[in-house]
Amino acid sequence: MRKIVLVLMLSMLALGASAQTLYKLIDRNGKVTYAEKPPKDFDGKVIRMDVDPNANTATLPKPTGPLVDPGRATANESVRIAQEKLEAAKKAYQQALDNPGDADVAYIGNKGGGTRAVQTEGYAKRLADLEKAVKDAEEELKRAERG
Repeated sequence: MRKIVLVLMLSMLALGASAQTLYKLIDRNGKVTYAEKPPKDFDGKVIRMDVDPNANTATLPKPTGPLVDPGRATANESVRIAQEKLEAAKKAYQQALDNPGDADVAYIGNKGGGTRAVQTEGYAKRLADLEKAVKDAEEELKRAERG
């Protein structure tokens, strides 16, 4: 008798572990959220969903090409990556030059009247940092081309 009770208890535990319950909550605006427990004071629609995790498995496609360690890029790949970094750095620098913001320029008066635009310290520092990024990217490209 004890064996039967033990088998029944173990099978109930196994069933409980294999099934999970989620609740789909749909509010008045149609927004859908999911919860592990039904909410007490929810004025929208609650839908109980019993999920069998063993039935919901994803199968990944088999790789078609050679497996390459992403940490070890080929020489051509390193050059391409360095070129992309250089182009991005040049673009950011040129964009900062072409489009200074209102906070990047201060206007001071001229001796003969009128005003002229002058770079703020923050803008000058940002341009210097972007210029340095371009030079660093150029050096990285040279190193990648040397292999």
